[in-house]
Amino acid sequence: MDLPKTKGLFITATDTGIGKTLMTGGIGRLLSNQGVRVGVFKPAATGCRREMTELISGDAEFLAMCAQTNEPLSAIAPLCYQTPAAPIVCAEIERQPLDYEQMWAMYRYMAANHDMMLVEGIGGVLVPMDEQTSIVDIAAQMGLPAVIVARPRLGTINHTLLTIEAVRKAGLPLAGVVINGYNTATADIAEETAPDIIARIGKTKILAVVGYDEESSVEGLRLGAMTLAGLAQCDWKALIDTLCR
Repeated sequence: MDLPKTKGLFITATDTGIGKTLMTGGIGRLLSNQGVRVGVFKPAATGCRREMTELISGDAEFLAMCAQTNEPLSAIAPLCYQTPAAPIVCAEIERQPLDYEQMWAMYRYMAANHDMMLVEGIGGVLVPMDEQTSIVDIAAQMGLPAVIVARPRLGTINHTLLTIEAVRKAGLPLAGVVINGYNTATADIAEETAPDIIARIGKTKILAVVGYDEESSVEGLRLGAMTLAGLAQCDWKALIDTLCR
C-alpha cells in the first residue's frame, strides 16, 4: 500500500461507546487552536442517518466542527452505512461492499492537504472490516502512533491491556492511553488505581485523565470546557512531532 508519510495519531478504544469520537474531536480542537491544519478522518462510519439520497455521519460532523475545517463530510468519512453495527455486518446487510479504493483515495487527499492527521477507528481494534481485515490492520497500513481511549470503571485494566497487546502485535507504535469519563465524586478504589496499573503493567503513558463532562455531546455538536481542560494535560503537537519525525 503506497500511502503518504504523514504526522498524526490513530485514536482507538477498548470498546465502543468509550468516548473515542469526543477525544479525537477535543484533540483536533486543541491542535487547531495552535494553528495546525488538522485533518480528521474516520475510515468507515456506521449508524449514519439518511438525508434524501445521502448518508450523513454524526461523528464526521462533530470531528469537522472540532477541527474547524470546511472539508466535505464525504472526505472525512468516506464509507458510510446506516446500520449500527460492525462494517462487516453493514456491508452484508446493505449489500454494499467496502470500497477500500475510495477510502484510501480520501485518506491520501486529507493527508496531502493537512499538517497533521487524526484518524478515528471504529469500536475496538479488532472490529472486523471484512473477513480478512480488522481496524488494526487499517491502522497498521497508515503507520500512525496509536492512542487508546479507555473507561475508568472496574474492568478497564483487562480491556486496556488486551488492546495494548493487540496494538503492539500489529507493529503500531503506542503513544499512550487516555482515560475518559473519570468522576472524582464517585470514583472507587478500582477507578483511582487503574491508571497507574495500566501504565505500569502496560509499560505505557497515561496521556490524560479526562473528567465526565455533561457539556460535551457528539450528537449535539458540543465540546465542553472540561473535556478540553482534561485533554490539555498533554501537549499533543509536541507528542506528534516527537513520535512522527
